[in-house]
Amino acid sequence: MDLLPRGLTKLYSIWVRLIYPFASIGRNVSFHYTSRVYRPRSTRVSLGNSVSLREYAWLSVATEDPTGEPTIVLEDNCHIGFGSIITAKNRVHLERDVLVGQMVLIVDHNHAYEDITMPIVGQGITEGGTIRIGQGTWIGHGASIICPRGELKIGRNCVIAANAMVMRSIPDYSVVTGNPATIIRQYDPERGAWRAGGREGKIERAADIAPHLNSEAQASA
Repeated sequence: MDLLPRGLTKLYSIWVRLIYPFASIGRNVSFHYTSRVYRPRSTRVSLGNSVSLREYAWLSVATEDPTGEPTIVLEDNCHIGFGSIITAKNRVHLERDVLVGQMVLIVDHNHAYEDITMPIVGQGITEGGTIRIGQGTWIGHGASIICPRGELKIGRNCVIAANAMVMRSIPDYSVVTGNPATIIRQYDPERGAWRAGGREGKIERAADIAPHLNSEAQASA
């Protein structure tokens, strides 16, 4: 019975590679047949070698402009887990060997809400910021990485624990958990050892968070 879904995934991956106008796409890219990339906006998506999208994963480009630099960049050997969503208006960049667990949300913008005379659904999305996730990082189940404005950088070989909420940059070799995210362990290169907590201490929130509504869900429905 396992052969059928594997065969469907293989065929779907070939079909997507042939007809989707990605900004770039490497070798051995795998799209599970339930994963989703909106074809007219795939011109703003760049995929490296050996990238995989698992069941129900979604790469969502939150701009209707098909031109310009990629807003979603996944370097070599990045894996996007079951039900995870990456949605970018400006830039979400995953460096090589990033492992994204199940039901993760990575988003570089929010839905505008400040005008109380209008329904939020009619206010569009904010200008947003950018997100860069360092090489070798692991993002656990249910974590959220949200950048309503500015620049959010996660260092290399970090661990984002399950259900963590990250809204501010994190240094290399850090383990974070909680809401808001707090560094609970960090590698000290000067001592050559791991230490409890981190020199950065608690990660402060970059901006107030509003409930995020993905406008592309309606545009591409």
